[in-house]
Amino acid sequence: MHIRRAVSADAAELSSLLNEIILAGGTTALETPLSAAEFADWFIDGEFPLTCHVAEHDQSLVGFQSLSLYGDPPKGVADIATFSRLNPRTPGVGSALFPATRAAAEEFGLEFINATIRADNVSGLGYYAKMGFETYDRLVQVPLQDGTPVDRIKKRFRLDARHLTIPDTASLQATLEY
Repeated sequence: MHIRRAVSADAAELSSLLNEIILAGGTTALETPLSAAEFADWFIDGEFPLTCHVAEHDQSLVGFQSLSLYGDPPKGVADIATFSRLNPRTPGVGSALFPATRAAAEEFGLEFINATIRADNVSGLGYYAKMGFETYDRLVQVPLQDGTPVDRIKKRFRLDARHLTIPDTASLQATLEY
């Protein structure tokens, strides 16, 4: 599996992948299919996306993961969205995408990555827990377009860019002597 940044030319294939998930229902808060242009605006090169990575397998796009500032999150926070092709299913797409997304989040200086997952999306909840996201809030009975209430679970991943820096040895020595 090959991971790379998404480009506008990917929008048609990725919108098709996403629309299949939307039409299947039950996992995403998105309920209306997106055109390729809408997809590009929402996930690749519009006002709110920070980054979007795709997973390629056997010369096909099998998933994508994006970070965005849609909905005006607090400073230092971006929202993550992860989708993988339903048919044929390719195991490990989300796990392969997350290191690139995490690295991009650190480059942007983010403090947290936020994931808001439908409470009935068992696989999504499991995926984000496996990646190290921790639950911090619950939005109760958010109505779907048909009025059906579904809770949303909010999970966050704390980024610690400090592990990327080497401490000043004089400061470290002073701390150890204190």
